[in-house]
Amino acid sequence: MINVGIVGGSGYTGGELIRLLLGHPGLTIDFVFSISRPHTSIVEHHSELLGQTNLKFTDQINPDVAVVFLCLGHGKSATFLNEHPFSEETIIIDLSNDFRLEKDRLWNGREFVYGLPEVNTPKIEKAKAIANPGCFATALQLALLPLAKAGQLNDAVHINATTGSTGAGVGLSATSHFSWRQDNLSWYKPFTHQHLNEITETLADLGESPALQFIPQRGAFTRGIFATLYTHYSGSLDEAMALYEGYYSPAPFTHLSAQPISLKQVVNTNNCVLHLHKHDDYLLITSALDNLIKGAAGQAIQNLNLIMGWEENLGLNLKASVFYHRNRKFGQQHCQRYY
Repeated sequence: MINVGIVGGSGYTGGELIRLLLGHPGLTIDFVFSISRPHTSIVEHHSELLGQTNLKFTDQINPDVAVVFLCLGHGKSATFLNEHPFSEETIIIDLSNDFRLEKDRLWNGREFVYGLPEVNTPKIEKAKAIANPGCFATALQLALLPLAKAGQLNDAVHINATTGSTGAGVGLSATSHFSWRQDNLSWYKPFTHQHLNEITETLADLGESPALQFIPQRGAFTRGIFATLYTHYSGSLDEAMALYEGYYSPAPFTHLSAQPISLKQVVNTNNCVLHLHKHDDYLLITSALDNLIKGAAGQAIQNLNLIMGWEENLGLNLKASVFYHRNRKFGQQHCQRYY
């Protein structure tokens, strides 16, 4: 068993990471660091873990831990590492944006590798430090990678993507509390979202530099990202589907659906599901994932699995719960749940 530490365990991402690590057959939690809740029970804050752990938050780290996951706010990971040094042998997986861009990847003699497995697996496998991608960045890059790899991103990409309230973090803000978010929809950071920079760098590495016209939205749901992207495409739908199927054939968590997709297909999983639609000379790509798992904690574990030489999906075979209503004879309405 490999011992791991978590820094910033009281947030949404930290809570999901604890849940996934408790079920991982190759990992055991050494410590969960929290400045705000030291010595208090983790279950007191993450009630969904009742019966699964007796761990408490701590204000101490183990500098020799084999792996540390940093679940801190953006801009805080580098400061924490400067104040709390770890062994040179410790694998660092950072879930903030501190080390995602090329200009920030060298830090104190370490080189952080951008942790998007669907494009960077060979580098990830040899890494000692990972910069985990952003949630929007993951959803949008997975929608565009096959086109970029084939040199077929020849025009601007228009993007609309809606995220759940957990994407804003656990701290309360004017646009994240229930009474504002419920029955509401709004955009924010139009054309300027911070995740555009890491997307642009990945596409540039593949030789493509399309304009990305990105409108992010706040949705009236808790978790998940549902994104639609469209761009000019001269090929047929069959050609596009063959391109995507070929690119993602070795990827255990990115799947192409022949049918239109919905958010419930991916919530509580480490999957990203894609769908393609052709209209005149435009290709519409729909991308959906769980922002807390494939967009954060699950992808972090996926990266660690690759570093350790384990199966990429180890500890991550999660199943979505899908509800639907169906009308039957005499107008009865039935609800069925799939497990």
